[in-house]
Amino acid sequence: MGGRGVLLTSNLPQLQNLIKRDPAAYKEEFLQQWNHYDSIRQIFQINPDEQAQHFRELVSFISQVAQCYPKETKDFPSHLSTLLLENYGTLTPDTRKTLVQNLVMLRNKDVITSIELLKSLFPLLPRTTSSTLRAFIRKTILSDIRTANLRTKNHKLNRAVQAMLFTMVERGMDAEVVGDKGKLRSSGPTSDKTANNGEDAMWAVILTKELWRKGIWTDAKPVSIVALGCFHPVMKVQSASIHFFLGSDDEKEDSDDEEDEGPDVRALHHRREVNKKRRGGDKKLQKQLNAAKKKKYNKSAPTAPNFPALQLLNDPQTFAEKLYDNLSRYDKRFSLEHKILIMQLLSRVMGSHKLCVLSFYTYIVKYLAYHQLRVPSILVALAQSVHDLTPPDALTPVVQKLAAEFVHPGVGSEVIAAGINSIREVCRRQPWAMEEDLLGDLVEYRRSRDKAVTAAARGLLQLYREVNPGMLKRRERGKDASIGMSKGGQPLPFGHSADAAVDIEGLMLLEDHLQKLREEDMGGADNDGEDDEAAAWEGWDVETDSDSESESEGWINVDSEGDDNVEVSDSEDEREPAPKPPGETEPEADPNPNRISTLATTKILTPADFALLNDLRIQAATKAIETGGGSRAKRKLATLEANKKAMQAGPSDGTFISENDILGPRKKAKADYAERIASIEKGREGREKYGSLKGKKNKESPSSSTNREKARNKPIMMILSSGAVRGKKKASLREKQQKLRAHIERAKKAYH
Repeated sequence: MGGRGVLLTSNLPQLQNLIKRDPAAYKEEFLQQWNHYDSIRQIFQINPDEQAQHFRELVSFISQVAQCYPKETKDFPSHLSTLLLENYGTLTPDTRKTLVQNLVMLRNKDVITSIELLKSLFPLLPRTTSSTLRAFIRKTILSDIRTANLRTKNHKLNRAVQAMLFTMVERGMDAEVVGDKGKLRSSGPTSDKTANNGEDAMWAVILTKELWRKGIWTDAKPVSIVALGCFHPVMKVQSASIHFFLGSDDEKEDSDDEEDEGPDVRALHHRREVNKKRRGGDKKLQKQLNAAKKKKYNKSAPTAPNFPALQLLNDPQTFAEKLYDNLSRYDKRFSLEHKILIMQLLSRVMGSHKLCVLSFYTYIVKYLAYHQLRVPSILVALAQSVHDLTPPDALTPVVQKLAAEFVHPGVGSEVIAAGINSIREVCRRQPWAMEEDLLGDLVEYRRSRDKAVTAAARGLLQLYREVNPGMLKRRERGKDASIGMSKGGQPLPFGHSADAAVDIEGLMLLEDHLQKLREEDMGGADNDGEDDEAAAWEGWDVETDSDSESESEGWINVDSEGDDNVEVSDSEDEREPAPKPPGETEPEADPNPNRISTLATTKILTPADFALLNDLRIQAATKAIETGGGSRAKRKLATLEANKKAMQAGPSDGTFISENDILGPRKKAKADYAERIASIEKGREGREKYGSLKGKKNKESPSSSTNREKARNKPIMMILSSGAVRGKKKASLREKQQKLRAHIERAKKAYH
């Protein structure tokens, strides 16, 4: 027995294997190793360099067999966590890595919970200097949270992790705003270096963004964490948080599962030529080339704003006011790039939630100059912040400033086009911000010789023909606007709203369609409607964050009272129905066009129902055109199709604009290096048969061209200065005769 104990003491892997097979038989040997570990740990806390290798081996051994002796090793995870958190600076890199890996192993064996593991790993992220260990910790945190939320949402874990992330962000909120320019930028670090650099908050924001991007967290709490980071005194935390809302996240390289740039196309072709030719080689090569092409296309796709995150903001009015307060208070400390980021986020929050931060328009006026750096981005931020509830009195000075700075003969045509487009985007959202005299002057630019200026002026003219033709001169109103004004149509003044809607437009079409389907399928079971409704919500569900959902107690059918007394909105569709040919009948026509649908009072309309409703309205508009509906029906069909495309593209396309909308159509802009290379590569695709057949292409074995072929293609100026040509010029009459005689002799021999 003593010999066996000595052997097992010196061979920990063998003892580990035996314990896993029969824990009860080898409990005495394990307790011996546990006591040895306890004594070594106390020595290690005093002097970490002494017996470090043996300590790491003991820790790995106990971690492997801890699940066999849970009672004896109940304090073991706390030992590892305490060593990491309290003595992290004195530990060697190998010891740190071993302790972290064994903590993760204990979690994989269910010895500790996810919360205990994450409480130990979160403080290590800002402190570690090893990129390998930092990547391992980050990957472990993300994978553990993702696994816990794989089947159902683990709300207990999510709340605990989100509380830790909130604490990490709030830890440095009381510090002074450093800014990214000026004297405070170069100030030395304080005693608490981690808090001063904002590493805790930075990692909290990075992890929250990664969990949002992977779709693990989709509720309002992660949005609140990142929203808090927008006001952090450290600039890199602010920038990372703002980029999350803007959707222009430039920190993709931090992603743990972000793939590399993709295979090198030239290397793939070269490998195919050099390697042994196999039957599936060409198919495999083509598959890799298609994958590389798809990745390149996806990488070049434009980034869209993070619209769901903007909608989940808690108290957006306070958030917008705090953003503007940050922008105006630290105007001297922020660089122009950072100020533009804040302007873009503020404008998008104002536009999507229809908020009013009137001081923003006073602030942005000083940046409205054609010589201002990044002025297209500033103009985009200005246009996005305007909506139909913005007071025109606050916007009129801004529009006058734009016209005075951008639209006059002393600037270039690109500047004029950008100015008119900016005014058009502002007035599209709030038409009453324009003055009548200024509108007349801007519309006159439609006679300009420059294409971009003409297009911008015509766009402004067309806008006011639709929204307020009374501000235009009579000859500029157009036929449709003049007819509308003659019938008494007037735009609603600011602050006035249209009559309250009593029905969803076109809902009768959906009700008739569903009634027809029910009549066709009368043999179905009674609960078919519930199954259909559940199927309609499939793919459209929104995750809830509540622990328990309240049970439904059934729907109560409410009878509509006084339907005959309801006044129906005299919309354009219902006011003048399209005339039909006398001999044609339509089976789906409604005998009572003024009746109101009760479908919305008896059924919750799913997103699939609204998509079907839009398709039915498009079909009805198409049928109206076929039966002679006229230009009014065509305009309605165009509007419906445009709305359908906008819904498919995303909810943010109608709210947010880009710099191209401001700059307008331009002459061919000067391409940068990347665009030129992309154009060259695009021109080479599929043009092998048009290429040159010299050199490698027309030979069985790869080789270069011959010296004779190279000499034939030399430039004439190189040939004139070559030694051979100069020698011919300086040759004497005797030398020329000898060369001619030799040439004749060679020619005679060639024929015999």
